[in-house]
Amino acid sequence: MKLIIVGFGQCGGRIADEFARLNRRAHVQRGIDIIANALAINTDVADLSGLTCIKPDYQHRILIGGRKTGGHGVGKINELGAEIAKEDGDKIIETIRSSKRFVDADAFLLIAGAAGGTGSGALPVITQYIKERYVDKPVYNLVVLPFEHEEATEERTIYNAATCLKSAYLVADAVFLVDNQRYVMKDASIRSNLSKINALITEPFYNLLCAGEEKKPKYIGARILDAGDIIQTLTGWTAIGYGRSEISLTKKILSRTRDFRNKATEARKGTQAMDQAISGLSLKMNPIDSKRALYLVSAPPKEMNVDLIKELGTYLKSLAPEAVIRSGDYPREKGLINITIILSELSDVERVRGYFTKTISLISALKKRQEGIEDKYRGIEVTLKDIPSLI
Repeated sequence: MKLIIVGFGQCGGRIADEFARLNRRAHVQRGIDIIANALAINTDVADLSGLTCIKPDYQHRILIGGRKTGGHGVGKINELGAEIAKEDGDKIIETIRSSKRFVDADAFLLIAGAAGGTGSGALPVITQYIKERYVDKPVYNLVVLPFEHEEATEERTIYNAATCLKSAYLVADAVFLVDNQRYVMKDASIRSNLSKINALITEPFYNLLCAGEEKKPKYIGARILDAGDIIQTLTGWTAIGYGRSEISLTKKILSRTRDFRNKATEARKGTQAMDQAISGLSLKMNPIDSKRALYLVSAPPKEMNVDLIKELGTYLKSLAPEAVIRSGDYPREKGLINITIILSELSDVERVRGYFTKTISLISALKKRQEGIEDKYRGIEVTLKDIPSLI
């Protein structure tokens, strides 16, 4: 599956940059391309300058709203980010359309941080514009939820997240939800290792996108998981994750024989990788809430068989009994079993519901606060009349 990647704001731009790096890795290691084009769009010149893999020309790093912001961002005001995106929307759409490999793309993936100004404001606006222009290609959003400390210290963060999530859900074909806080536990320091967090966010997409683009016959799976399967799976709120299990030397020795322990080890290693994929999903959620699911098993050819795929499918069905499940195999990895999993059409997402509830309360509190300020100033104006003026 080939994607056109568009990153908005600082967060979205850096993750788009990581996808460009992922494509470079696929090209070097596997001789295939999984990204038709990668763009970064921002109102801040400095953020665009900090990217490394996206091409530095103006057709790949696009500055918008220069007249209103002077190239210094929108200061977390996502209404301004949305307004600028509406004004410069035609320029963005034209740049996307002029991509050399535009016709090769199967879908769009637009990325932004929910807490920012440019990204959270521009993401749903441009998503809607693209859907109106290109009805034959699905448009997906990847929305990165803020860290806990951001929510605790900045009210605007919660408001931006709620308005971005609602707007994205209304226009996108599917919304990948990524909770930044979940990746902090994976040895990624907030202060100095944001690049590691971005790499962890993009890694689950690697085998998933490569599987359908593979060219060498020996690496093509018996059950290919292609763009059609992914498109049929993705809808509404979505989470993605991956897990891996190393195949030990003992396992390799046993695989040369028909030892009964071989079967038990295969099942255990596969289940272990799937457990890791579910526990490492991009968002904390209950698999039972998903209506669609997909998993891809990537391992050395000799380590994959019908029993393993069946075992994993049965296990996932027990966790998500209402989900329509699609699966595939990709005989590529060496020395490990790698499982990528997607849970989509989530009927309930506690984190999103929390943002909506908090924002409703926040709006009510802000109205009361504003009324109090107005009463205070009216009081000042009354007493001001009694003070003589020097001018």
